[in-house]
Amino acid sequence: MKQLIVLLFILCSSAALSAQTISLSEPVAKDASSETYGEVLNNALKEVSISDLASDSAQYLNTPFTLKTRIAKVCQKKGCFFIAQQNEHVFRVSFKDYGFFIPTDSSGKTVLLNGELIQKEISEEQAAHFSADLQAEAGEIAHGAVYEIVATSVKIPLS
Repeated sequence: MKQLIVLLFILCSSAALSAQTISLSEPVAKDASSETYGEVLNNALKEVSISDLASDSAQYLNTPFTLKTRIAKVCQKKGCFFIAQQNEHVFRVSFKDYGFFIPTDSSGKTVLLNGELIQKEISEEQAAHFSADLQAEAGEIAHGAVYEIVATSVKIPLS
């Protein structure tokens, strides 16, 4: 009986640990309703939408912008990237120079970010790795030539 209780305790503890939020970066700014990661948000940049980025990607390449977007999924290992989604338009969002991370419990929140659109080549192995980090199904992350947002700042609401 003692062994069963110990085993149940270990299983419950490991399940609780795997569900914990991971936050490897400290916010650079914080107020009563939000935290900002990376750099302080630059509100002077032109605001675009994900549909703008999807419909005329070439126009936005390597040009700083502000984007309000919903986080569909976050990397569950470190919070080192997320998937931004608006309707059928989806972009992977990485962080400049791998320089900051966001909390892993940020999925479903609508954030404001500063970033640039880039085009890059994603191998099948990288796509599989990203899918695993999202705890997503294989094939959810596209491989080949893709557009990606590289964020310098992400402002996340606290609730």
